[in-house]
Amino acid sequence: MVIQLSVIILNYKVPYYLMQCLSSVEKALQQIPSEIIVVDNNSEDQSCDWVKHYFPEVSLIQNQENVGFSKGNNAGVKLARGKYICLLNPDTVVSETVFKNLLQFAENYQDLGALGPKLIDGTGNFLPESKRNLPTPKVALQKLAKLEKKYYSALGEEETGKVDVLVGAFMLMLKERYEEIGGLDEDYFMYGEDIDLSYKFLKAGYQNYYLGTEKVLHYKGESTLKDEKYRKRFYGAMKIFYQKHFQKTGLLNPAINMSLNLAKFLHRVKHENKTLCTYENVYWLSTKGIPERLQQKIHSEIKHIHPKELKNYDIQNSKLIFDAETMDYQEIFSIMENLKIKQNYFRIKPLNFNFIVGSDKSTSQGAILEF
Repeated sequence: MVIQLSVIILNYKVPYYLMQCLSSVEKALQQIPSEIIVVDNNSEDQSCDWVKHYFPEVSLIQNQENVGFSKGNNAGVKLARGKYICLLNPDTVVSETVFKNLLQFAENYQDLGALGPKLIDGTGNFLPESKRNLPTPKVALQKLAKLEKKYYSALGEEETGKVDVLVGAFMLMLKERYEEIGGLDEDYFMYGEDIDLSYKFLKAGYQNYYLGTEKVLHYKGESTLKDEKYRKRFYGAMKIFYQKHFQKTGLLNPAINMSLNLAKFLHRVKHENKTLCTYENVYWLSTKGIPERLQQKIHSEIKHIHPKELKNYDIQNSKLIFDAETMDYQEIFSIMENLKIKQNYFRIKPLNFNFIVGSDKSTSQGAILEF
């Protein structure tokens, strides 16, 4: 069989999110000649055992150490047999049409570098890093000064068009073109690789595209706590990027170092403020009844709503649990986006699994409940 698409998922210690991701990916690939490759960076948890048990058709690479984002993904690419590859985070959930429609788009653009969809977080909010401008030192300083419009692309979130930089949570590319520009730079351990890769496509004469009609849920940050180690790696990666691509004179170093150190400090201050989310009601959205074990686990009363009857309810300040056994992810994502403004929060029960996952903030780890 000629494989059109290889989906490569690099996992590190997020077994529940990985199961949900794989479940959604399998569903979205049903009509596409494809393969799934999971690369595990020595999670030392149940991740690999669960992949073998629940997804035996998936190719699994088990690294004996955490080799980082670039090396891990490059190992998956070497094994890939598809014409196209898609680098995908394990803490994502894909819609049923995303691969089909992105591949159709890719086939019509001969100058394609990387292609990415609209990303939303666990609260239903658009993630602006889905489409970014190139973070030149000047643009990075403008972002630091709160002139965010220069940092993020002016392209509308529902629009389609050329962008400078895509986010590494989802990047679809021709495999041979990825290899042509050298793939992910392994000088980066984690963070910055997607910016570097996007820029290498541009420098090679290709174009990166954003397809705002397709949605992917990204539980931003589930693989990494936003702690001091994260800050050190993130801003260290940006320093590597500037040294690789914008180092013209030694005079640039002091300005970059000062800016990155200031950004690191402001990042720490911003994310140390934590609040708990509270809910007035809990709703189960499904064509099936509420699982008894779920009701036993959640001490609050759960109210059952058929998805088609949701329009009859004014839901606010509540937690909604979506049953992916009976609902498409496209429908789930649309409901999340529509109800987010009323202070609602969301959980999803993945297809074929008895747990729910979700995230109430894009700056902290999410919630998992087994039942």
